[in-house]
Amino acid sequence: MKRHAELALVCPLVWLALSVVAACGAETRPNVVVILADDQGWGDLGVHGNTNVQTPRIDSLARDGALFDRFYACALCAPTRAEFLTGRYHPRGGVHGVSTGAERLNIDEKTIADAFRAAGYATGAFGKWHNGSQFPYHPNARGFAEYFGFTSGHWGQYFDPMLEHNGEFVRGKGFIIDDLTDHALAFIDQHRDTPFFCYLPLNTPHSPFQVPDEYWNRYRDKDLALRAKDPKLEELDATRCVLAMTENIDWNVGRVLSRLDELKLAERTIVLYFSDNGPNTWRWNGGMKGRKGTLDEGGLRVPCLVRWPGHIPPATRIPQIAGAIDLLPTLCSLAGVPVVGDKPLDGRDLRPLLCGQRADWPDRKMFSQLNNRVTVRTQRYRLDPEGSLFDMQADPGQKEDVSKREAAVAEQLAAAVSAWKKEVLPGIAKDDRPFPVGYAEFPVAPLPARDGVPSGGVKRSSGAPNCSYFTNWCSTADAITWDVEVAASGKYEAVLYYTCSAENVGSAVELSLRGTRWSGRVSEAFDSPLITNMDRVRRSGESFVKDFKPLSLGAAQLEKGRGLLTVRAVSVPGKQVMDLRGITLRLLVQ
Repeated sequence: MKRHAELALVCPLVWLALSVVAACGAETRPNVVVILADDQGWGDLGVHGNTNVQTPRIDSLARDGALFDRFYACALCAPTRAEFLTGRYHPRGGVHGVSTGAERLNIDEKTIADAFRAAGYATGAFGKWHNGSQFPYHPNARGFAEYFGFTSGHWGQYFDPMLEHNGEFVRGKGFIIDDLTDHALAFIDQHRDTPFFCYLPLNTPHSPFQVPDEYWNRYRDKDLALRAKDPKLEELDATRCVLAMTENIDWNVGRVLSRLDELKLAERTIVLYFSDNGPNTWRWNGGMKGRKGTLDEGGLRVPCLVRWPGHIPPATRIPQIAGAIDLLPTLCSLAGVPVVGDKPLDGRDLRPLLCGQRADWPDRKMFSQLNNRVTVRTQRYRLDPEGSLFDMQADPGQKEDVSKREAAVAEQLAAAVSAWKKEVLPGIAKDDRPFPVGYAEFPVAPLPARDGVPSGGVKRSSGAPNCSYFTNWCSTADAITWDVEVAASGKYEAVLYYTCSAENVGSAVELSLRGTRWSGRVSEAFDSPLITNMDRVRRSGESFVKDFKPLSLGAAQLEKGRGLLTVRAVSVPGKQVMDLRGITLRLLVQ
């Protein structure tokens, strides 16, 4: 410190730089707030040059902290969440899709919340989980002591929706993003005097395109100066709603930052904001090729901003490539929290970049996978799954394939992809994981329609399984099954969640699993209407939703083991048995 003081007399700027670098390893443990947007592209923020939208609160994180200029997520939602949670490529943890169980993170993976909780932090998650619904895939089993939100991949209704709180169904209040933020703020208030890790994974601007009037009214007739790379592909009302949803996110980010100021926590709280994949529609994205669901730059490059006043220098711009896999080692390093588990990480600790210590930062290869297709990115190049090579510095729009001109580079990267596939992809070659039920510490196991398999004439309410329900159940020959594994023998109550019109009341149903049977009858009509009047743009993927009524089939003894849980009708006096949203099995007595 004597040497530092001598330098300060000569050059105050040198003293400031040394202080910033030293402060990156704080003596007191910082709080951490991570905000994750859903389907928000790199080009959806003002800080990246979008003049169609106003995002001053999100942009302030870059002004007061750091902006990663080349930050990469996955092509779809659940894989990015898995990589953030573990610091490992998502196929290593069994995540290979976004629904019907493919989104689940293997239970032997340790998460960032496990690390912070083990270090004495209060941990809470508020929003879209998307890495497993049943315990021990559930967030309450992955290091988060508090959870409020929904575990599915997407939700079909954003106003007063059905959500869950630590495994129990609850009714949300108002617009979902505002509600999730309310719960995050309450968590911050509750733990203001102890270190906390607050994860706020929002579910907008993912469709369906719903947003409060005050935001929609700003955009419904707005001319958009910046358009998609190919304007013919852009649906303008969808873009307008995305921008309205983005402004709502910005307002909620501002609420979080203001609360930290009010509680005098800003100086000792790391706030990180990023998105899970590229834009979900064709809209302005800086001229990049691709969108969500592609392995091009536009499908993978996303915003990432991080602020820690007094520790990360203001207006830091980081040109080195980085990604969601780096966030676990980076946040653990900044907070002085040991990483837990014995599995090697794929991510790098970005602390030297954030704290101005960039003397030695070697180039790296970052891989992205979708449906067994792989792309690799270095600081300069991207090799796509078809073998085309692009010089991303000279050609950020991926217009010219230089694989012949740069044959040696193309060959080297192709070999790296081949080796990566052999090492990483076997983890998802065959997914034979059942859906677990029967844990005393988490007695309710939800089995939504998303995870069931229909047979006979039964159909889903939508082609996208995530928030669907089963309909067209008309015959005793029809059935729906779930592949389940009972973790503990005991008495289990079975509950169906149904709707049924008055003229179809009376069907007798039976639920069975490995010789155990529950039975019941639909004796009461419950014919709630679909909620179809909230969308700003016609939906094309998510199912419309409605309310469902619980029908208890009573309790029965289940023995530990695996089998097919099957529901079928014994008699059908009307035209249809019911519409079925799902089943819960509750462990009563072990």
